[in-house]
Amino acid sequence: MVDVFSTLENPRLEFAMEVRLKFPRTQMIPNTPNGGGRSAVYVESGVFEGPRLRGVVVPHSGGDYAYFRPDDVAVFDARYMLEEEDGSLILMNNRGFLWGRRLGIMDRLRDWAFKGGEPVPHEDYYLRGNPTFETSAGKHDWLTKHVFVGVGERKPDGNVLRYYALT
Repeated sequence: MVDVFSTLENPRLEFAMEVRLKFPRTQMIPNTPNGGGRSAVYVESGVFEGPRLRGVVVPHSGGDYAYFRPDDVAVFDARYMLEEEDGSLILMNNRGFLWGRRLGIMDRLRDWAFKGGEPVPHEDYYLRGNPTFETSAGKHDWLTKHVFVGVGERKPDGNVLRYYALT
């Protein structure tokens, strides 16, 4: 038997863009029948920029409808429209997780996000996403041909997320 080693390389991440979102309006459905709660944050505005694209988040084009599981993990499901400075529209659908690294961190994050509480340091929570994109064939369709991962940070009025293409 001949040993055959794979020639696959280790995956690499290439910076694609940073997205800054503002979503000051929030709503919450507590105590759903399946044991958690649903929140809605509506995107008011935002900007994005990377080596190959830049533009604005279309105001009021969507939001994040996170489900807060009984174990206090937020499973987010965000969808909104990006408008590249050349006029191209890009639909972004981002799913992922937000959870506190210690007991009580999610309560502090909710206080910060929904009640104007004290900021929570980024190292105290995990905010990661896996976006997909839809756009017209052409200049920006590379977004539809890659797997992306995102690392996020909560801000007083929204989020900042940095996205990387898995190459």
